[in-house]
Amino acid sequence: MDQGRAPFSRAEYDRRLALVRAQMATRGIDALFVEDPSNMAWLTGYDGWSFYVHQGVILTHEGEPLWWGRAMDANGARRTAWIDEESLHAYPDRFVQSTERHPMQHLAALLKELGFERARIGVEMENYYFSAKAYVTLLKELPDADLVDATALVNWQRAVKSGEEIAFMRKAARISEKIVDGIFERAEPGLAKNELVAEIYRDAIRGVGDDWGDYPAIVPMVPSGADASAPHITWNGDRLREEQATFFEVAGVYRRYHVPLCRTVYLGELPEEMRLASDALVEGLEAGLVAARAGNRACDIAQALGGVLEKAGIKRGARCGYPIGLSYPPDWGERTISLRAEDDTVLEPGMTFHFMPGLWMDTWGIEITESILIRENGPAECFCDRPRGVWVKD
Repeated sequence: MDQGRAPFSRAEYDRRLALVRAQMATRGIDALFVEDPSNMAWLTGYDGWSFYVHQGVILTHEGEPLWWGRAMDANGARRTAWIDEESLHAYPDRFVQSTERHPMQHLAALLKELGFERARIGVEMENYYFSAKAYVTLLKELPDADLVDATALVNWQRAVKSGEEIAFMRKAARISEKIVDGIFERAEPGLAKNELVAEIYRDAIRGVGDDWGDYPAIVPMVPSGADASAPHITWNGDRLREEQATFFEVAGVYRRYHVPLCRTVYLGELPEEMRLASDALVEGLEAGLVAARAGNRACDIAQALGGVLEKAGIKRGARCGYPIGLSYPPDWGERTISLRAEDDTVLEPGMTFHFMPGLWMDTWGIEITESILIRENGPAECFCDRPRGVWVKD
């Protein structure tokens, strides 16, 4: 195995395995099957656009993780994962999108071969990649096993980033800065959005210096005017117009590690209503950064933001952030902690979040966000260093 291709040290992977195995022991799980490609990569280094078919990693309490997937993707595991040849288990192509058989039949046979026919097996029940058909097939093929919900078991172990991971995120942050700088430089009335997005991708993939850019788990969000009242509109061929705000939700990515950064550009003279909202949003964002410190709770960040916005007469109904790090489509969040009033998760040094208090009003919207690192002492560190507020371009 070409272990030099894996992005992290063996000691880092050993640290991760130990964390997950401790949780498996606590829950009485004999074998864990993870199909989330982010968790697969976090445990083994495996990296490939193969998550449109069934694949996964089997983790037991001893030995290396086992990669399982489509036969044609086994070479991808050989090229990117740190595990040995004996840890690769591939299924034939006749299982792919077949109406006569299912890949989980092959997986079940492998688990039986490994001695887990009557074991307690954890699966990621609430996951984009583990289908209802996959679950019912495993139930049928492993009638004597106990399939238990292990949703986010691995995700939670990813919450506190190592020094090696933070170094990757700092590289991604430089790419994020390059992207938003390019947006402001190019944005002008008459520029087609698809042309601007093409340049966003150019900056994102070219990266900064020797730090090449990876593809983002979410495509750029680029809504303008009334469309910006909706947070998840992408782009079209419309042209940027004067007297209109456009927010840009983008992320620099380095080796699958994401650092989102959102800024809003207004072409023309900023309306008073939007200026006041922007000022309140920045004040609330900065109050949240002060509250984002080790020992405080996730809800403390949300409440600090909410207190400022409420004084300004602004109500938000959504959470204002989530954990970030390694990710694959369709989401760059880690799907564990939420920055909202009812989340009492205690913040720890090394946790990383996209703190994103966007405002989506009836006829317009703005996003001004920061990706942050919880430090040993003091308020959170922002990965990026760009001015806050609506960026006005006359």
